[in-house]
Amino acid sequence: MQKQRVLLLSEGFGAGHTQAAYALSSSLRKIAPHVQTRVLELGSFLNPRVAPVIITAYKKTVSSQPRLVRMMYRSNYNKSLNRLTTLALHRIFYTRTLQIIRQLHPNVIVCTHPIPSVVISRIKRLGFDVPLCTVITDYDVHGAWVSREVNRYLVSTEQVKEKLLERGVGASKIQITGIPVHPNFWERHQKDDIRAQFTLINLPTVLVMGGGWGFMKDEAVNSLLASYRNEIQIIFCFGNNIKQLEKMKKDQRYIHPNIHLLGFTREVDKLMEVSDLLITKPGGMTCTEGLAKGIPMLFHKPLPGQEEENSQYFSSQGWGTEIHSLSDIEGWIHRLLYNYAEVLRTREEVLKHIAKYHPMQSAQAILDLLADNPKRKTDSQEVK
Repeated sequence: MQKQRVLLLSEGFGAGHTQAAYALSSSLRKIAPHVQTRVLELGSFLNPRVAPVIITAYKKTVSSQPRLVRMMYRSNYNKSLNRLTTLALHRIFYTRTLQIIRQLHPNVIVCTHPIPSVVISRIKRLGFDVPLCTVITDYDVHGAWVSREVNRYLVSTEQVKEKLLERGVGASKIQITGIPVHPNFWERHQKDDIRAQFTLINLPTVLVMGGGWGFMKDEAVNSLLASYRNEIQIIFCFGNNIKQLEKMKKDQRYIHPNIHLLGFTREVDKLMEVSDLLITKPGGMTCTEGLAKGIPMLFHKPLPGQEEENSQYFSSQGWGTEIHSLSDIEGWIHRLLYNYAEVLRTREEVLKHIAKYHPMQSAQAILDLLADNPKRKTDSQEVK
């Protein structure tokens, strides 16, 4: 059988988009070994020197001027990117996209970030014939995700589908599949084995994650958690925030057998499995990973836009709560210490509820798109 190729495109504006692409790649290989996959952060691949500078500037803007970011997000909420903007993106940053696609010759292109989706949509408008699948990696949908050239949208919930319908997207183009997470998050592990691996003990455990960019600088929250170090176990997972990791390693408050300071790890699924409460930024990917594990979540200072919407959705479903004051954290620690059995029962109920979500739905939807489009036009028939 001739191998089919799926090209998965993302961008580095937050780790969740690329994690979704890799999760899809892993799931596709698991259920369809004959399919070849390739994941690219398109801007970084095409412009390895410029892209990190832009991403760093964006990160600083998000963290230092959240009101400005929120205003920009809301003012363009119902608007797709216009053709002048997409032309500018292509001319300035994505000039070699068509060349790369021709070299890789994918049967389907999957985008987990709106910018690559817009770029590929423009190429399709010029005559390039390739099925385009866009995976919306949040529990809301900004207008930037929407392009007429998208053949299939994979979305998280019925609410997101309704918002796409309101923006004129045909119902036949939309599938509710949930946000794709790595298959590991749907597996169940022996907690004793995980504790042994990470030198943990059997104690109520709080996992603190700072999101893909490692925002973990809230001194009040970190200090409050450390004050309970004799009663509970705390795992701080810093991701790529090495500076904050090294700073806390030197602080006497965090030097304790029940406090574990970790850098980047690919085993977050195991840490969630063995923890009883997750304190995190409400990124779409992290929220979905936590949901797959049934772990209760506290959301710390949602970033403007998608994170705010994610927080509201998960709070409305009873799967998480936004932190409004330190008393919210203290209330949860009280539950872990004095109502632990109830916490465990609630978690089991969540796991039963989400059992209906099949972890491979997104990958299967892409395979269906492949089956519907087994062959593409040759390069001689495509846009010059």
